[in-house]
Amino acid sequence: MRLRDFLEPQSVNLDLRASTRDAAIAEMIALLGIDERAQAVVAKLIDRREQVGSTAIGRGVAIPHCRTLAVSRLRMAFGRSTAGIDFGAPDQRPVHAIFLIVAPPNEVSNQYLPVLARIAQLAKEPDRPERLATIGGVDEFFALLDQAGV
Repeated sequence: MRLRDFLEPQSVNLDLRASTRDAAIAEMIALLGIDERAQAVVAKLIDRREQVGSTAIGRGVAIPHCRTLAVSRLRMAFGRSTAGIDFGAPDQRPVHAIFLIVAPPNEVSNQYLPVLARIAQLAKEPDRPERLATIGGVDEFFALLDQAGV
């Protein structure tokens, strides 16, 4: 299992326009290709999760995530904000790279936690957050994931 197995080129946005956490999450949810009703459910659940504690993990990376019946399989999106967004990160730095994960409550293959762990692993590598901030296109993004082996 690799992260790119859950990402389509259309679920990657390297130029998020949002300037707030909620607006960025809304942009990210729109990348999932789900209907408006499902988008509303996901937005509500992600907001609840953010109220519990920020999904920013530091070093300019956030991983908003939830489980919901609004999707039938694990879905992911990646977004980049060149300006940076305040997510209330533990290191108090703005977030530039956002990995959104949405999964059904019961997955037979239980990929939710391993996907979350792989993103965290990617973010901990010394140069990865900086490279995510400077990639030039979707192909380069996928190449970075392949190179990182996640």
